[in-house]
Amino acid sequence: MLLWVILLCTLLSSLLGGLYVLGVFRRQRPNEPPLDKGTIPWLGYLLEFRKDSSEFLQRMQRKHGDVFTVLLGGHYFTFVMDPFCFGSIVKESRSKLDFRSHATQLVTRVFGYKSTGGIRGVAYASSTKHLMGDGLSVLTQATMKSFQKLLPFNLSSGEKRVWQEENLFHYCYNIVFRAGYLALYGTEPPQGAGNKEKAEEQDRLHSNQLFQEFRKYDHLFPRLAFSVLPPKDKREAERLKRHFWNMLSVKKIWQKDNISGWISDQEQVLAENGIPEYMRDRFMLMLLWASQGNTGPTAFWLLLYLLKHPEALKAVRDEVDKVSRESGQEVKAGSPPVTVTGDMLSQTPLLDSALEETLRLMAAPILVRAVLEDICLRTSSGREFTLRKGDRVALFPHISVQMNPEIHEEPHKFKFDRFVNPDGTRKDFYRNGKKLKYVSMPWGAGVSTCPGRFFATAEMKLFAFLMLSNFDLELVNEEEEIPAIDTSRWGFGTMQPIRDVRFRFRPRF
Repeated sequence: MLLWVILLCTLLSSLLGGLYVLGVFRRQRPNEPPLDKGTIPWLGYLLEFRKDSSEFLQRMQRKHGDVFTVLLGGHYFTFVMDPFCFGSIVKESRSKLDFRSHATQLVTRVFGYKSTGGIRGVAYASSTKHLMGDGLSVLTQATMKSFQKLLPFNLSSGEKRVWQEENLFHYCYNIVFRAGYLALYGTEPPQGAGNKEKAEEQDRLHSNQLFQEFRKYDHLFPRLAFSVLPPKDKREAERLKRHFWNMLSVKKIWQKDNISGWISDQEQVLAENGIPEYMRDRFMLMLLWASQGNTGPTAFWLLLYLLKHPEALKAVRDEVDKVSRESGQEVKAGSPPVTVTGDMLSQTPLLDSALEETLRLMAAPILVRAVLEDICLRTSSGREFTLRKGDRVALFPHISVQMNPEIHEEPHKFKFDRFVNPDGTRKDFYRNGKKLKYVSMPWGAGVSTCPGRFFATAEMKLFAFLMLSNFDLELVNEEEEIPAIDTSRWGFGTMQPIRDVRFRFRPRF
């Protein structure tokens, strides 16, 4: 009899535990945001969220207001859609709202790298040193050399300027990825005197092969992050990860010339802190995706929007031509391609605005914090909500601010000068007469702001500057519509198109 009682109690405990995990007992407490668990235990709204995060969150906002809690794959997420709340969330201390736990789980899942808390500060300091200020100038120069190696400046045949036709997304992603990769991870050393050309050809070949594999991995990335890959794709993802761990291994990197200080410093920090070599190889994959996963797609949207808006293309091209002339590099027949410096990039307010407008339209990260203790959130309307310990709080700026018509007039239109005043200064934005601090958040905010944002911006501006100053550009079909986006990539940085667009280019003179 006693045995049956023990078994019954065990089964009952397991049942109750299972029901708890499935979310059956979760109830909205006083002052908590509206709770919506969906109809599927544990999963909740994960499948709908995964299919189209933007549409799902807009629907929840219409149903519940600016603050609501939903169940997504066993976790409760409180989404805050009021932009005036963003500051209090992103600036809250890590003892209350922590972004690291969620980020750590994601990094382990998609890159196989298990981070160590003790070296995070040192790694961040390395990024600050090499991706900003004087370090950024060095890296910008190295990236410029990479673009010179990769861009087809010699398309002319005699006096005839030859058109070259390409797929715009593939072209932009390919060139920008490879330029950034070579600038960061180093170049092939010449094997003996007079072999510089062979080494450069190896760089072009190797970087292109790496890009082809990276695109396969990038295609699987969203489903890998959500742990919803079918077995065949899961095996492919593991193959690709192992391929990159090998190709980006620290042994192979140290055989390169011109390794960036950002890569070499972080590798040394990991080694000095006792991180095993195989884990450092995985760290290199994480850095590659973090630095190059979004710059190429953003460059695509920037060029496409400029090509679809002739007045914008002319204004930005006139600006880069003016900067080139003032640097003593006027583009004309017989002149060499423009060499762009960091100082030249600081003199392009229209290009800056066009890039920021592109990011406003196409950058859609979801910013997540783990709630480590119950905290009070006060909205702009004066209402107070309690965020529950153990939940996660999330921001989706793409809806809340970037596409908000109360902040950005005609938010679905590309306005290249949206962010700049006529005198070249940055424009301010308001909602209900109150000035907003966060009007576009492609780089995150607060303690989780991307430390590589200045390098990424320089990389994309370099590419656009070089293409606009050295080439005539046009769409093969001038009437072609802007392609729809791949909705499966909501939340992972810059969106990607569901189809490519054909364009052509030739030397301007």
